[in-house]
Amino acid sequence: MTVSKAKTLASLFKTVAKKVTKDSSSLPARDKALKQFVSSLDTSPSPSSTERSPKPTRKPASDGTLHSWLVQPGSASENLTGKLTTDIYSILHTGAQESSHDPEEMMNDEGSLGRELDIPWMSNFSNNNISLKRKELSRERKQIWVYKKTQVGRFNRLIKMCGDKLGTKATMEVFDKLGRETGLKEYNALIAVCLEKARTSNDEDDALEHMSEAFRTFKKMRERGFQVEEGTYGPFLMYFIDMGMVEEFFFFCGPIKEGNPSSVARLGYYEMLLWIGVNNEEKIQEICNSISAGDEEADFELKENYLLALCESGRKEDLMQLLEVIDITRMSSMNQIAVIFKSLGRLSLDSFVEKFLLTLKSNDYNMVDISRLIYSYVSGIPNLAAQDLFLKFKSLHMKFNIKPSSASYEKLITYCCELHKVHLALDIADEMSEAGLSLSIETLHNILYASEESYEYNLVQRIYDWICRHNLKPNCETFRSMISLSVKMKDFSRAYAMLDDMKKFNITSTSSIYNTLMAGYFREGNLGGAMTVLKLMESEDVKPDSHTFSYLIGNCNCEEDITMYHEEMKRTGVPFTKHIYMALINAYAACGQIEKAKLVVLDTGIPVNCLNEIKSVLVSALASSGMMSDALNLYKEINLNGGTLEPKAAISLIEHYKSDGELSILLQLLEELHDVDYWVDGCCRVVLHFIRHKQLRSAVDLLKQLKDKLHDDLAMEAIFGEIFCVIAERQPTDLQIGLALLQAMKDELGLTPSRKSLDFLLTSCVNAKDLQNSLLIWSEYQAAGLRCNVLTFLRMYQALLASGDPKSAKSLLTKIPKDDPHVRCIIKACQVTYVQSTSSKTKTKTKTKAKTKSKKNKT
Repeated sequence: MTVSKAKTLASLFKTVAKKVTKDSSSLPARDKALKQFVSSLDTSPSPSSTERSPKPTRKPASDGTLHSWLVQPGSASENLTGKLTTDIYSILHTGAQESSHDPEEMMNDEGSLGRELDIPWMSNFSNNNISLKRKELSRERKQIWVYKKTQVGRFNRLIKMCGDKLGTKATMEVFDKLGRETGLKEYNALIAVCLEKARTSNDEDDALEHMSEAFRTFKKMRERGFQVEEGTYGPFLMYFIDMGMVEEFFFFCGPIKEGNPSSVARLGYYEMLLWIGVNNEEKIQEICNSISAGDEEADFELKENYLLALCESGRKEDLMQLLEVIDITRMSSMNQIAVIFKSLGRLSLDSFVEKFLLTLKSNDYNMVDISRLIYSYVSGIPNLAAQDLFLKFKSLHMKFNIKPSSASYEKLITYCCELHKVHLALDIADEMSEAGLSLSIETLHNILYASEESYEYNLVQRIYDWICRHNLKPNCETFRSMISLSVKMKDFSRAYAMLDDMKKFNITSTSSIYNTLMAGYFREGNLGGAMTVLKLMESEDVKPDSHTFSYLIGNCNCEEDITMYHEEMKRTGVPFTKHIYMALINAYAACGQIEKAKLVVLDTGIPVNCLNEIKSVLVSALASSGMMSDALNLYKEINLNGGTLEPKAAISLIEHYKSDGELSILLQLLEELHDVDYWVDGCCRVVLHFIRHKQLRSAVDLLKQLKDKLHDDLAMEAIFGEIFCVIAERQPTDLQIGLALLQAMKDELGLTPSRKSLDFLLTSCVNAKDLQNSLLIWSEYQAAGLRCNVLTFLRMYQALLASGDPKSAKSLLTKIPKDDPHVRCIIKACQVTYVQSTSSKTKTKTKTKAKTKSKKNKT
């Protein structure tokens, strides 16, 4: 927010005060408004605090809000229910084709969409197609490395989407109409949406409205008898901390303490974060000194939370002061101790680590827990290589005579996999087995996935041998991953051998296994091999799934094959997933049937949440087929419907955009790329486009943005090298834009040109036969502190000969080492080219003189 803190909260709580009470007092306006608000929250425990209070009976409101219309009986309620249905339909079906769903037609049909809000939260549909789709979706999820899509995460995303589209109040009303009671999880998710919007808003009024909505939701939650837990009050307090609102922070703490006395100790954690956030050294020292001088037994839980806040903030001196007096054995949980050890590693407080480890071991703490703490410590040490981290982990266990636990070993392996140190991960797995500990199948999968991510495909045999040697029981996913690695090595014989070995482990092969093989053959352009896999599936009675058909359709060479597989899918009842629609678009485009590719996105069976991705594939297909006008029109349609273009489609549009007019469209496409890697890729392509069309100013401006985003001079050197390479490959007249870019690189971006960049510029001078600029680039090597190597000498020798200065070329030739036969060959080629060029010029001059003389004689 761009407004002052006092003004923001004053405005906010004045607004709240008008809704809560009109009581007047001598208190300042902001304090009064806030106190009136917090007093209205009624945070004292309700009689049924341990149980959910019955849902209160709602009375018709008379304020003209959505709530009042929904609960009032009669035609007015029915009319607004219908209107709400239409609104929700139009919002959630943004981008759908009018030909497939017309909201007016649907609303005119009394038996169709008008009843959509009356369906229960969980429908009782019994449809075979839905069951197939669920199975297909399950298969897709099993192929993902990290399983982060928990129920809470999915529901929070749903709440966020509804909150963004409808607003929090309307979202709760919609949930009520769907038959789902608003619970603690829903309230917390709605509050989080409001606070995030307030945090990111640059408009004062907009931010105040979101904060007001968050407070109203909080109040409504309390009125329904919910206990104020950290999941609810924590986001509010963090908002105040981030905004530096000290007074508001303590006002809000008041009702929390009254409503949930057990939260007092946890509030200490937020209090310390507040003082750290506003740099109030006096308050921080006051708390630390009171803990150091106070009774160790009193309020230990509060002191613990102060300590955890200091651990998080990284204040080394203050943390050391508290660690001297804190009894580590009295910490409330092992998780809290792990946080402390992580901080000890980050701040290099080795002496405290040894002290605490001895204390815990002498107090008979579980060795498994102590091993976990050692891992927390070593993993917190900054800038420690994976190999050194492992050695530190082992040395501490040996020093304190502690046996590493399997959980600690597996955390180490996972850590190495995240860094793509797969060889080390396997070494740790070997050591783990030697210690008599077993490796979980999930950790083994992490090793396999890391091997694929780091292109260490050849490790698959070592992993498979390890499985057999240690009698680990693999599952279907294990074999799918190993077969995938073998296929990517183009070792299909090993892949088939593993497929046969699955029977030894009593594992039934699935379509995903065969899909992996089929995809490998298609990547190699081996259609016969792919058909062999299909026949093998048939002989093993493994039914093709939607992925199988997407590979088959996507690699069709003619329309007849597309139709054949399309009909086969219908016959066997395989569901049409987004991958099928994407494959159809690409297949039709490859066969030159662009109009049929366009018809795919009009299919009424396309799920609304997949339509944007499928349209993006069509955008890419149109762009790569040379139909840039149609691709841009579809892109604009996606934007108008509130959608966003997929990153790959945006890159495709940038890559195939050939026009030298309306370059602003390229900058607009660049804004569609939010992922850093995609943005950098797109930015480099746009810069090259600007260079080709001699738009130097626009190119330099983009390069400045790129430098600010990368913060890596080496990466910028590589990018400039590619740009100068493009310039060297173009016409000699493009030398001038290269020289101008070199100057901008030094003056505006503060970068020193690399050898690669100067080499390409010198090549451009050779092509342009420009002696003066060749000498200029030659001096740039010295200015950049680059010693001239053999290739540099050869390029300059070539430039001198090409620009007609054989004398200087001959002088330079004496400095070029000629031991390498390749160097002698290049020198000879340069000399032959020079002789041929000189001879050609002499002949041209002779012919010109002869023609001139002939004309004079005739005259």
